[in-house]
Amino acid sequence: MKKVAVAIIHGMGQQKVDYAKKMAERLRRMVYEKSPTFVTNQDSQLSIVPIYWADVFDPGETELYKRLVVDNNLRFKHLRRFIIHYLADVVAYQPVETAKHNYHLVHERVSKSLGDLAQQAGPDAPLCVISHSLGSVIASNYFYDMQVKPENVGFSMENLTPLEKGESLALFYTVGTTLPFWSLRYDQFDRPIMIPSPRIEERFPGYQGEWINFYDRDDVLGYPLKNVSPEYNRTVKEDREVNAGGMLDSWNPLAHSAYLTDKDVLEPIADGLVRLWKRINQIEPI
Repeated sequence: MKKVAVAIIHGMGQQKVDYAKKMAERLRRMVYEKSPTFVTNQDSQLSIVPIYWADVFDPGETELYKRLVVDNNLRFKHLRRFIIHYLADVVAYQPVETAKHNYHLVHERVSKSLGDLAQQAGPDAPLCVISHSLGSVIASNYFYDMQVKPENVGFSMENLTPLEKGESLALFYTVGTTLPFWSLRYDQFDRPIMIPSPRIEERFPGYQGEWINFYDRDDVLGYPLKNVSPEYNRTVKEDREVNAGGMLDSWNPLAHSAYLTDKDVLEPIADGLVRLWKRINQIEPI
């Protein structure tokens, strides 16, 4: 049986290395429960790799917090720590005119993790990307550079597998995305990444893939995507509103951190993964 490759990329703020552990466990279980008659174990369906990039910025942000907040004994220390680690991620990620800026360092982390995923699932395994918050901007930029502007990649593509280059990208799920903010940087925000990759359509004619964007109306950092531009309206299959989180966070801005384990988010992702897995293993038609 062929596997589906799944990459999970976190958003802004301080993150733990194992941030995706619970999500991966729930997603594996959901997919297995939806297709148990075709497989003997959960590992035969999915290979899941988290993409961790927070430590690219953490040392600098921690030092900045100490010099600005601790050394000056400013008030609201916990709030300032939160703001620095959130806003500084966004600022630090932006391309600058240097030979090796953070934009490329983060994308190298993406490439390395996708390389690990290619070793597990296969070099051209169909790829599903689940991205949270700023992670959706990073994923979008990474695959856009690979698909449209390879001169912007910033590292050698010579030995990259089709999976690492996004040629096998089939499913894209954005949750709590900040991507609409980036539309303000351009006169026309009209070039979303291609979902699925044209190479996927070559291998599986008629397969359409999907890009679903999940948002919670209580989340002040997550937004719909389809009405950003006509091109995004055509490419994004659906803006799906969810009520992310539980009793303590589903009704307030804390919902931004609750998407990755929310059933209303994971269930449709699992459905998409099952459809893709069955398609590539010729278990059922398109």
